[in-house]
Amino acid sequence: MSMPFGAEVLEGGGVRFRLWAPAARKVELVFSNESKPMEPAEGGWFQHVDMAAGPGTLYRYRINGADLVPDPASRFQPQDCEGPSEVVDPSAFRWTDAGWRGRPWNEAVLYELHVGCFSPSGTYRGIQEKLGYLKKLGITALELMPLADFAGRRNWGYDGVLPYAPDSVYGRPDELRALVQAAHEAGLMVFLDVVYNHFGPKGNFLHLYAPQFFTQRHKTPWGAAINFDGEGSRWVREYFIENTLYWLREYRFDGLRFDAVHAIMDDSPEHVLNALSKRVSSTFGRERHIHLILENDANQARFLGPGKYTAQWNDDSHHAYHVLATGEGDGYYVAYDDAPARHLGRCLAEGFAYQGEVSPFSHEKRGEPSAHLPPCAFVDFLQNHDQVGNRALGERLVVLSKEKSLSALMAILLLAPSPPMLFMGEEWGCTRPFLYFCDFQGELGEAVRNGRREEFARFATFQDPAARARIPDPDAEATFRQSALSWDEAESPAGRRWLELYSSLLATRREKVAPLNVHPGRYRLLGERALEVRWPLEGGGTLLLLANVGDEGHAMEPPDARLLWGNDVPGEPWSVTWWLADARP
Repeated sequence: MSMPFGAEVLEGGGVRFRLWAPAARKVELVFSNESKPMEPAEGGWFQHVDMAAGPGTLYRYRINGADLVPDPASRFQPQDCEGPSEVVDPSAFRWTDAGWRGRPWNEAVLYELHVGCFSPSGTYRGIQEKLGYLKKLGITALELMPLADFAGRRNWGYDGVLPYAPDSVYGRPDELRALVQAAHEAGLMVFLDVVYNHFGPKGNFLHLYAPQFFTQRHKTPWGAAINFDGEGSRWVREYFIENTLYWLREYRFDGLRFDAVHAIMDDSPEHVLNALSKRVSSTFGRERHIHLILENDANQARFLGPGKYTAQWNDDSHHAYHVLATGEGDGYYVAYDDAPARHLGRCLAEGFAYQGEVSPFSHEKRGEPSAHLPPCAFVDFLQNHDQVGNRALGERLVVLSKEKSLSALMAILLLAPSPPMLFMGEEWGCTRPFLYFCDFQGELGEAVRNGRREEFARFATFQDPAARARIPDPDAEATFRQSALSWDEAESPAGRRWLELYSSLLATRREKVAPLNVHPGRYRLLGERALEVRWPLEGGGTLLLLANVGDEGHAMEPPDARLLWGNDVPGEPWSVTWWLADARP
C-alpha cells in the first residue's frame, strides 16, 4: 500500500513523512508541541522518519521557517483543509469482502448522489442505511460526488484541494471503507468522482513550495491549469496517477469518474489520461472488475475502447432528452433544438450526436467519430448534478415537463443498451431543487455569490437585476438544506407511482436487456418526432426501439418481433415499444 507521497505508517513502527517541495529551501515537520527538520533529497524531495509518530498523529509542514501547510497527500483532515493532517494506517481496517470481484459493466445501473444531501444524516453511515432500498430499486452501482477535502462545511466537491483526504464532514476514512464494504456485501459497486483539472480556490498551498504544479501555458475556466506536460511535470503526473491507484487500492472503489477531462491539457507524447489507464491496468490486471469513466465535453472518442476508458458520460444524449422533455432551446440546448429526436437517435445508435460537425452553440467543430464504439461505452442520463444544479433555480425535470413525456423518455433511457444513470431522488419524482452551494467566507464568498448571479444575466429570464437577486445564495446554509432529499416524498402517491415505474423498468432491463451482447446500432427517423433504432446482437437477432417522442400521433407498423416492453400502441403520442427479433435462418 506504499505510495511515494505523504505519511506512511511503517511495519516496524514509526512513520515516514515525504514531501515534494522543489521550491523550498527548508522544510520542517511540525507536531503539536515540537518540530523536526526534514532531510532534503534528490529531485526536490524532503523526508523524515519519526519513530514516535503513529496512527492519529497530527502534523503539518513548515516551509522556509514561515508558512504552515497541510500535507498535499494527507489521508485525513479532521480540522478542515487548512488544519493539521492526520496520520492514517489504511491497513488497520479489516476488510471482509475478499470474495468481491466487482461486476461486469453490462450490469451497470448507476445512481449519482451527494453524500451530504442524500440521507438525513448527510454521512457515509446514512448511505449505508439505504443500501437495501437502492438494491431493491434495481441500482447496481453508487456514484459518489467528489470527496476530496474542501474548505468549509458544505460543497459540491469540485472545489477540493486535498485529493487524498475524504472530507471529514461526512465521517472518518474507516466509515467510508465500511460503506464500500457494505455495498459490496449487498452486490453493489461503488464509484467515486475525482477532479484532476484544477484545485479549489481556498486551502491550496502548493504554489508556496511546488509551483511546478501549475502552468501558464494552458487555461481552465476555474483557475490555474495543472502542469501535466511542462518542465517539472513528472511528479505532478505521478501525484494524480497515484491518487487514482490510492482510491482503488485503499478504499476498494470499483471505478472512478474523471471530471471534465477536456480541461486536462497535455501536449506531451503520452497524454496523462493514457498513462493513467495503463497504470491501472498493469497494477490490478484481471484481479477484479475496475471501470474508469470520463466526462469529456470535447467528445474525444480516442480515449474510449478496449484497454482504454470504459465509458463516457454522454451529455449529447442528455441534451436531446432534455429538449424533448421541456421544449427548452436556449444556451447549449440550441445545438439540439433543431431536431432533438434525430440527435437522440444518433446518440442511442452511435454514441455522440456531434462527431466532428460544427455545433450551433460553440460555432466550432465538436467531437470525433464514435459509431464504431459499442453502446456500453456511453453512460446516458436524463438528470445529474450538473444539469440540475447549474440551472439558476436548480429545478428537476419532474417540475419542468409532463409526466407522460418524462415516463416515455425514462422508458427509453432505462431499457436502452447504454448503461443508465439516475440522480438521487429522481426515482420518486423528487421535487426539491438541487442548487449550487458552498461555504466560502469574506471576499471569496461575495465573489462567488455575485459571480453566480451574473452568470445568468445573459438569459432573458434573469436580465432584470431584481430577478437575479432571487437566485439562491450559494453560501447560505439554507441553499444547502433546500438541496437535501426529503424521503417523505417517496411515500406520497406520486412518489410511489414513480417508484413503481422505475422498479419495473429496471427489472425488465436486468432480465431482458442486460444479458444481451449488443453491437453499435443504426437509426432512422420515421417522422419529425418518431424514430426507430436497431441494434444487432452477437450471434444474430436485433434489439429494436420504436418511439414517438412528440404530442402528435404517427403511423407505425408493429414489427415481426417479440415485444419486450411497451406503454402504448406504436405511433401514439409518447409511445415507446421495445422488441426483440430473433435471428433469421
